[in-house]
Amino acid sequence: MARPIAAPASLAADPTAFIAVDVETANAESGSICQIGFARFTGGQLIDNWSWLVHPQTYFSAANTAIHGIRPGDVSHAPDWAGVYPDVAALLTDQIVVSHTSFDVTAMTRACLAHNLAPIQARWLDSVRVARRAFPQLKQRGGHGLANLKTVLELEFAHHDAGEDARAAGWVVAAASAATGLSATDWLTAAHRPVRAFTG
Repeated sequence: MARPIAAPASLAADPTAFIAVDVETANAESGSICQIGFARFTGGQLIDNWSWLVHPQTYFSAANTAIHGIRPGDVSHAPDWAGVYPDVAALLTDQIVVSHTSFDVTAMTRACLAHNLAPIQARWLDSVRVARRAFPQLKQRGGHGLANLKTVLELEFAHHDAGEDARAAGWVVAAASAATGLSATDWLTAAHRPVRAFTG
């Protein structure tokens, strides 16, 4: 798993700055977060990368453990979502936060609701939407999932570790910015433009 380190200070007002996030879950319930990972980028460069284990307060399914390798014993002394929430909210609120698909946003929202906590208010950016527009040719060449982007963009990461996957999602946006000249702030709008606008 990604090496846990202390959370960094808040990001400065930089149009290229963002934090990528990824979660792993204990079972098919998306709110059963057992690991959350972060990767901080600015100017197209990785600044920090870390992850925290989270006690999901529920069971681990064999299927999910087979994917990420996290077991009940690994989280026995970890805080639950309510325990990490203040740090997660302080880190992400009002920032550009990248995730690969909306799954991670949904998972965090459901975990918040399960603990009677306010959902985190961030400027969410889906790196799949970004990749579909920055690299439209991949639709016919394996698609825009992290596994294929890993090969095409020559990324190095261990899939299904939250810290590693957060870093990969961040590198996707960084690569898209390098390819198009659009900053993370620009992509907040551009990611909602029709894909055909990027294929001319």
